[in-house]
Amino acid sequence: MNVDLFPLLVPADCCRPLDEDGLTSEDAEATAALFKALGDPARVRIVNLLARNPESVCVCELTPTLGLSQPTVSHHLKKLVQAGLLQREQRGVWAFYTLDREGLERAASILDLKGASASFEVGARREADAGRREARTQGASISS
Repeated sequence: MNVDLFPLLVPADCCRPLDEDGLTSEDAEATAALFKALGDPARVRIVNLLARNPESVCVCELTPTLGLSQPTVSHHLKKLVQAGLLQREQRGVWAFYTLDREGLERAASILDLKGASASFEVGARREADAGRREARTQGASISS
């Protein structure tokens, strides 16, 4: 068997390993649940309304604003609490809701792409440089 037919595969510059410090599987599942909870426009509106209100809010205050029935609003609130975006406080027969600031900070940190944009710019420059080198090489071979 000729060994030269099977050269060792060396990773190309474009095939570098990904950052190992990314999300764990558990973090990814929790993050997916968080974004799934925000996948409904009514829930996004609820989070927005609570973010703009300095006081805790009762479901009865959200119902007319959202134009939804009380059971539907309660369902959406439950999903947002389960996702870690809201906190629920029971006051007698009424439940009051506020934003869970830590939950929102977790969501914001996932979307913080400042480091990613810097590495994207480096990668884009690297690709552009490789394209210019290839064009020069092809130009030289055409003129030969």
